[in-house]
Amino acid sequence: MIVFHGSTEIIKKPDTEHSLRPLDFGKGFYVTTVKEQAEKWARRKAAIFEKNKAIVNKYEMSDNFTSLNKKQFDDDLSEWIDFVCDCRDGKDCYKDFDVILGKVANDKVFRVVDMYHQGIWNKERAIKEMKAYPNYDQIAFITQKAIDQLLAFVSFEEV
Repeated sequence: MIVFHGSTEIIKKPDTEHSLRPLDFGKGFYVTTVKEQAEKWARRKAAIFEKNKAIVNKYEMSDNFTSLNKKQFDDDLSEWIDFVCDCRDGKDCYKDFDVILGKVANDKVFRVVDMYHQGIWNKERAIKEMKAYPNYDQIAFITQKAIDQLLAFVSFEEV
């Protein structure tokens, strides 16, 4: 499977050390199967860090999860939203896994998660609102073992 990572740099050898902070699925190296999503993230990073280049790195991802502890969020948004909120609160529940796959809280979904996280909306209302938004995805590599086993750099593109 082909996956993408938006950045301001070419990343031939990804690692977990450069993750600045825990995101939806904790601290790790994030990729997506949606190229447009990676392009938006690359441009956003370039603007935030005042860089001249926005880069989309392309990887081949193996489906051989043997010996890895994988967590996959499918259609159970109830479990997903609680996990994301826990990670954003600084909890380390993500450290139980090598790789985590699931939805991404894009700008629209992030607002819904934030309304739930602040207690403004209950879980049922938040889940109902999320179903109306387009499906983006994310794969978080929490351990270097997962990166080494599953990812191979293919190419990069400036966007």
